[in-house]
Amino acid sequence: MAGISDATQMPAGPVVKGKLSRDDILMRGGMMVIALYLIITLALPLYAMLSKSFSTYRVELSQYEFQISDDAGVFDGTILNAEVLNQQTGAIDPAELNTGSDGRLPVTGLFPDFSFRSPVMYQVRNTSDEGRFLVGSTLQDGTDWVTLDSNTFRRVQLRPVKATGFDNFINYFSTPALFNSIKNSLWIAVVSTIVTVTLAFWFAYALNRSCMRYKGVFRLIAMAPILVPSLLPGIALVYLFGNQGIAKELLFGASIYGPIGIVIGSIFFTFPHAFMIISTALAISDARLYEAAASLRATRWRTFWTVTIPGARYGLISAAFVVFNLVITDFGLPKVIGGQFNVLAVDIYKQVIGQQNFEMGAVVSVVLVIPAIFAFAIDRLVQSKQVALLSARSVPYQPQPNQRTDLISFIYCAFVGLFIVGILAICQYAALIKFWPYDLSLSLNNYQFDKMDGGGWASYYNSIKLGLFTAVFGTAIVFFGAYLVEKTNGFRTGRALFQMFAMLPMAIPGMVLGLAYIFFFNSPSNPLNAIYGTMAILVICSVTHFYTVSHLTAVTALKQMDREFESVSASLKQPTMKLFSRVTVPVCLPSVLDISIYLFVNAMTTVSAVVFLYSPKTSLASIAVLNMDDAGDIAPAAAMGMMIFYTNAVARIIHLLVSKGVLVRTQAWRTR
Repeated sequence: MAGISDATQMPAGPVVKGKLSRDDILMRGGMMVIALYLIITLALPLYAMLSKSFSTYRVELSQYEFQISDDAGVFDGTILNAEVLNQQTGAIDPAELNTGSDGRLPVTGLFPDFSFRSPVMYQVRNTSDEGRFLVGSTLQDGTDWVTLDSNTFRRVQLRPVKATGFDNFINYFSTPALFNSIKNSLWIAVVSTIVTVTLAFWFAYALNRSCMRYKGVFRLIAMAPILVPSLLPGIALVYLFGNQGIAKELLFGASIYGPIGIVIGSIFFTFPHAFMIISTALAISDARLYEAAASLRATRWRTFWTVTIPGARYGLISAAFVVFNLVITDFGLPKVIGGQFNVLAVDIYKQVIGQQNFEMGAVVSVVLVIPAIFAFAIDRLVQSKQVALLSARSVPYQPQPNQRTDLISFIYCAFVGLFIVGILAICQYAALIKFWPYDLSLSLNNYQFDKMDGGGWASYYNSIKLGLFTAVFGTAIVFFGAYLVEKTNGFRTGRALFQMFAMLPMAIPGMVLGLAYIFFFNSPSNPLNAIYGTMAILVICSVTHFYTVSHLTAVTALKQMDREFESVSASLKQPTMKLFSRVTVPVCLPSVLDISIYLFVNAMTTVSAVVFLYSPKTSLASIAVLNMDDAGDIAPAAAMGMMIFYTNAVARIIHLLVSKGVLVRTQAWRTR
């Protein structure tokens, strides 16, 4: 006994870590490769954009000196400082000295008597190594005197000096028109969220808690807005309630161009997102709770507030934040129908495309990211606290026929369905009209895209290419990355970091990501600069932008597979990649197909993520809608929007048919 006691009191030996197997090394290496992809396509561009927002550029006149000769070309040695000259002449407003990275300031304004025909000679130099000026297209960054005749001197332009600070943010918040966009964006997002979630809740409630007819039809109608770009409802509202709209009297003198139009359009394109989340929450209910409420003689209204709402609260909160995020970051709809009502996403577009002020565009992007990340973080927090509503003893809720309830539910769903179908129908009708509203005869002239601005039919084919490339490469990257992070043994820190990078894209608005790509990939010093302006960067941006939802879908599917598969594979000494290709992919094929169609549809409809990145050769259908609308070709824009809708609808049908055929062979194990 004493010996045993002494043995049990012996100090523990050193912990011996198991040697990593070849498969472990391959899986960790693969995870690091995909993590590197996310760092290059997400983290580094965002860092470049953030750096740009803190970069200020100012022309420092004190860094330039001049000498002027007499008519004979002789210099008397008198040195004139540019700052002193400006103090004497007042030719340049101090505010004009604050500029962007490409700012240029002509120097001839400092010399009131300047004439390019004068025989006078000029000398100019930098007083420090930070000074830079252009002579035509030649950059001069030295401190030696440069001698120029008067005709050449007029081509001299001073370049700004870069500094770092909060001046851009101070300038933004001190500009009422820009700062007002924050209030406008928040107001639009809050109102749209309240209305959309309310409408979607009662729609989902009618489908899940009644025995009304045609539930399948209404579900299809509810999902239709996902298949169109967000610009399309804006175009439809112009035809309905615009200055020459067929129902403009219904607004009682109010204008559709502004907050009213943005809210109505936002309800249309965010409705399916809210409906899916809330419908899922309502579908999971325990009938025993309703039986208990009935036995306690609780009224239907009390049962609704004490059983139904608490059971669906997580779905309601999640739907609210998803809708809020979609509305506040959307660019297409407010661009088409916003009028003079500025919002943050449109401000980014105006600063970059309209004013070429990339620094201020970066500032607005940072401001836009804050509410988007805030909403995303709260949504994640709420979902982390969600508890299971169904247990092994739960009884699925089955609605009972009630003529009055079923009729009310049907009428309500019919009104919502009419709103959705009506928006699509008016767009299709407008696309077939020869000349609205004067010649209402039908024609296919509006489909002659090659005669319109926007890239013609080539832009439509480019969108299909983008959708296919995004679906193929995106599905492969996302699913393989999810498999690695879910099935890798140990390596907790690395997996946690990978999950963080995988979740980040959902919180980054498309406009922000697109602008960040300009700063990062368009830099001449970046070795990846060659892909800028090509189809490759559009595919990369689309895959990255829609990475999170695809990743969560893949992880959810992989979690359903027991880890015993890996254990059995290891005991049989089978390589992990063989298990992945022979077992994992076939078992998860339904989710793989869902990811592919999700990426295809979103690549076809996205506007904000690619509006800064396309080139004349890679113009897309969604961008063509925007450009044709800008050019006043609203009917062709509606026609192109409907082409996107029909393409996505066909893709959905093909997806269903392929899924049905493939799954019969690969999912036979699910049935006995």
